[in-house]
Amino acid sequence: MKLLERYILRRVFQMFLVTLVPVLTIIWTIQVLGRINLVTDTGQSMGSFATLATYILPTIIPVVLPFALVIGITQTLTAMNNDSELPVIDAAGATRSIIYRPVLVLGLALSLFSFLVTNFVEPPSRVAARQMVAAAYADLLSSVIEEKTFRSIENGLYVQISERHSGRVLRGLFVVDYRDPNFDLIYYAREGSIDESGTSLTMRDGEVHRKSADGRISIIKFVSYAFDLSAMAKSEGGLPQYSTDRSLLFLLNPDPNDPLYQKSPDSYRAELHRRLSDWLFPITFALLSLVVAGNTRSHRQTRVHPMVYALFLAFAIRWLGFSATNLVELHPLYAPLPYAVPIFFSLIAIYMLATNRHFSTPAFLSRGMSRLTRNLQRRFASRSADGGVA
Repeated sequence: MKLLERYILRRVFQMFLVTLVPVLTIIWTIQVLGRINLVTDTGQSMGSFATLATYILPTIIPVVLPFALVIGITQTLTAMNNDSELPVIDAAGATRSIIYRPVLVLGLALSLFSFLVTNFVEPPSRVAARQMVAAAYADLLSSVIEEKTFRSIENGLYVQISERHSGRVLRGLFVVDYRDPNFDLIYYAREGSIDESGTSLTMRDGEVHRKSADGRISIIKFVSYAFDLSAMAKSEGGLPQYSTDRSLLFLLNPDPNDPLYQKSPDSYRAELHRRLSDWLFPITFALLSLVVAGNTRSHRQTRVHPMVYALFLAFAIRWLGFSATNLVELHPLYAPLPYAVPIFFSLIAIYMLATNRHFSTPAFLSRGMSRLTRNLQRRFASRSADGGVA
C-alpha cells in the first residue's frame, strides 16, 4: 500500500474510532441500565454487573459499526476536500483507486470483523448473560431475600420468608402468584427447601388458594408441593436457548427434535439469513460513502454536508435490510431478499464509481433548500431591522 493510501486509511480509521467509541458507549450504557435490577433485586456485586455488561457489548457492535464507518469516511473525505487535498491528488494525475483502495480495505476488514462477532462471539455472550441472570435469580430465595419482608421476584410474583435456615431450608413461606391472568394463586407452607440447581422450591405442610377470573375460590391442602422456579428463570432470560442464542452450525443444520425449533422454525430460518447477510453492510456503506463524498467538489457546490446524505441513505438501506429479514420469517421464498438489499446497492455504487458518476442533490430538493434558506435569511433580517428601529 502506497504512502498516500496509508495516510487516507489512517485518517479514516481514526475518525471511525472517534465516532464508534462514544456512540457505542451511549447505546451500551442505555442497554446496561435496563438491567440494573440484577444488582438491586438479587444483591449481586458490581463485579457481576460489569461482567453482564461485557456480555451485552457484542450484541450492539455489529449494529453500530456500519454507521460509524459511514461517518468516518464521509467526514475524512470532506475534510480532505475542504483542505484541498483531494483536488491536489486529482491535479497530480493520480488514479481514483488511491482514494478508493484504503476505504474499501477498511470496509472489507470491518465486514469480516462483523461476521466473526455476529456468528461466533455474540451467541455465546447471549447464552452466558442468560445463564448469569438465571443463576442470580435462582439464589434469590435461598440467600438474598430478607426475613419477614415481602419481595417482588418478578412482575406478579411475591415472596415472604419468616425464617431462613442452613441447607437452603426456609420456614414460614408465603407466595403470591399473579402472573397468570386466568387465576390468582396464594401459597402458604410451614416449611420449604430449594434444590441445588435452584429450579424447584419444595413446600411442605401447607395449602394453596386459587381464585379464578369469575371470583370462585378453591383451597387445597397439601403435604408436599413442588413450585417450579425454572419458569422464573426463563422469564428473566435464563436457561432455554432461542434462535439468537444458537451457533451458526446449529442454524445451518438444526435439530428437528429440538422443542424450541419445533415451536418456531421460521424464526431460526430468519436468524440464519440475518447472520449471513448483516456482515455485508459495512462494505456496502463504504461504497456508498465513496459515491457521496469521494469526488472533488467546489465549495459552491456543497450546500449540505455529504455526511447527511450518506447517513440518510445508510439508514434507509439498513431499514430495508431489517424489513427483508422479517419477511424471511413469513415465508422461505423471501430468503434471497436479505442478501439482495446490500448487494443491489453495492452494485449501483460500484457502477457509479466505475463510470465516475457523482452523487448530486435532486433538483427539487436543491430548490426547496435554497428557498428555505432565503426565507430564513429574510426573517432574521427583518427581526434585526425591527430590533434596530426599536
